[in-house]
Amino acid sequence: MVKLNKIYTRTGDGGSTGLVDGSRTKKHSLRIEAIGKADEANSAIGLAASSLENGAHADALFRIQNDLFDLGADLATPSTDGSFRPKEMELRIVQSQVDWLEAAIDNANEDLEPLESFVLPGGSEPAARAHIARASVRAAERAMVALSTEEPVNQIALAYINRLSDYLFVLARVLNDHGASDVKWVPGANR
Repeated sequence: MVKLNKIYTRTGDGGSTGLVDGSRTKKHSLRIEAIGKADEANSAIGLAASSLENGAHADALFRIQNDLFDLGADLATPSTDGSFRPKEMELRIVQSQVDWLEAAIDNANEDLEPLESFVLPGGSEPAARAHIARASVRAAERAMVALSTEEPVNQIALAYINRLSDYLFVLARVLNDHGASDVKWVPGANR
């Protein structure tokens, strides 16, 4: 369990921050950008969850928020050997977390009519918040992909973040009266 007695440490005042392995990196590095984007996505998901009544959807979002902390720990732990199998004292995103998201997507999508047009990000307030969270997750995914061009990144973590945006899209449709209140894109409508 993490215990934080003091919030400020002064160790980052020079523009660097510590990673799980004890190394330091610049706060503007691709790794820290990816961690920061995952944190932004987690905050957006928290906002989306706050607009829901307690229940299965809120519980799912809280579970995902916990997974995103695991993702942050994964990103903050560089692989020294190219392996992302969890070692002692290392948190990694694992396949069962991806599998849970895929099952949640399939379950939520069962009651939705197939799309015949793209959906504008909106509708009800909870759905709009889910779309904001989805867009934040896509930004985190882009940052993780950018990092992966320079340093090894857990491929399961990349799959997780990709599935998460899909889950949030389907959740937004569910929150829009199971798609009945989706706002459809009308190409060229305002020409």
